[in-house]
Amino acid sequence: MKKLIFLSIIFFIAISFNSCKKFLDVQPVSEGIAATNSSDSVPYKTANEIEAALAGVYAGFKNEYFELDYFVNGDAQSDDAYAGADNPANFQIDDFKIDATNSNVSRDWAYLYSIIGNANSVINNVDNVPDPALTQERKLQILGEASFIRAFMYFQLVQQWGDVPLQLQEVKTISADLLPVIYPLLFPARSPQADVYKQIILDLETALANVTPTAVNKGYITTGAVNAMLAKVYATQEPHDYAKVLTYCNNVIGGGYSLLPDYHMLWDNQHENSVESIFEINYTGGSNDGNWGASMFRGLDWKKFDIPSNDLVKAFDQEQDTVRKKASIIFLDVTGKWSDSHWPQNNYPFLNKWHNFETGSNQNYIFIRLADIILLKAEALNETGDVAGAAILVNQIRTRAKLANTTAGTQDAMRLAIEKERRLELAFEGIRWFDLKRTGRAIDVMNSATGPNDVPLGYHVTQNNLVFPIPQAELDKNMKLVQNPGY
Repeated sequence: MKKLIFLSIIFFIAISFNSCKKFLDVQPVSEGIAATNSSDSVPYKTANEIEAALAGVYAGFKNEYFELDYFVNGDAQSDDAYAGADNPANFQIDDFKIDATNSNVSRDWAYLYSIIGNANSVINNVDNVPDPALTQERKLQILGEASFIRAFMYFQLVQQWGDVPLQLQEVKTISADLLPVIYPLLFPARSPQADVYKQIILDLETALANVTPTAVNKGYITTGAVNAMLAKVYATQEPHDYAKVLTYCNNVIGGGYSLLPDYHMLWDNQHENSVESIFEINYTGGSNDGNWGASMFRGLDWKKFDIPSNDLVKAFDQEQDTVRKKASIIFLDVTGKWSDSHWPQNNYPFLNKWHNFETGSNQNYIFIRLADIILLKAEALNETGDVAGAAILVNQIRTRAKLANTTAGTQDAMRLAIEKERRLELAFEGIRWFDLKRTGRAIDVMNSATGPNDVPLGYHVTQNNLVFPIPQAELDKNMKLVQNPGY
């Protein structure tokens, strides 16, 4: 039956478009395949058109994935937060009981591939724009920026799903004669993670060679953002390449960034696009460019998402880390509004890093900042045997938080100290779950997590739970896709 459905789809597409040279927005399966409505082989004829297309690629950072799900996946899936609110799809993610029909999983796959499709259209066509107003230098910059964004999206995909389809070309023409050519584009198999990481690195290297060191704000791709992502990728792919992690971390650290003197300055909305920020999504506010996502995490109008966990609060308290706890969590009275099994109504925690939580706010989101890269360098130093060097960097972060120097003196102790420091420093920035996965600690940490009164939460995380299921709707459309084990 699946084969018959697939053949029917192909037949319908071929018949419908056999007389057409171009088609618009054909997205039959896993890939958000970007097409054009041009009447010839040059989809973008002017500088303005290709710049608008690039702006559309950047706009992907303002969809539901990056305003909400990015933080749910990175925080509520970890021991830092509970799902909160009342969404069954989020409860599945929080409790590691996801199935292939989970609506969050399906939409995240679609969002990421849609952005990739838009990036493909820019990457594959920018060099052919005939407008003399578009200089060769700017063409290369556009290529670099779009390549970074494609790499960023594939990094999300490979971390969440493991093997995923590599879609690098947009489909412009469909006809019966071309079906053997376009078939693998429309219905691709999953590529091994090693191949996906190879493409991510290739795209980032393209970006590094072409983007500029600075931009009008931190919402545009610069060499600092590319170096930071290369460091993250080499620290994540297996096997980890800590020599390259050190190289790219050093490039970032030597690239003109510095820590803000006060941790609260990162979140007070008075220091956006700061010297510590490396990549930051900028919002101007209002109905056209408002960050509605921030309102999902704090407010008294309804029960919010990503409720800080008892385990995280305990970690802040045990470290006597009042600076970062206050910046990260606010406790309010919700008596008479809703109840929760984890917290009393008169002392209920909310995520606090995104202070401007009104609907349509101009709250920026910081996706990459210097403290993250400093601690990543500390990790690389420790893993290559330089425990003392790692301690210097950890203490640099702790000093800003008004904490004493780390007491870790061995590689094993330092490994846990860095893990803890990253947890407290980067809480609710969508990072914790992926840190636990790449360091091989996710199963042990999650299965040991406790709730109120140190009672175990009862997670039973296995290797299968470390990746999402392939969305069932994608499996139904593309018989080359194979489900992840355990789903």
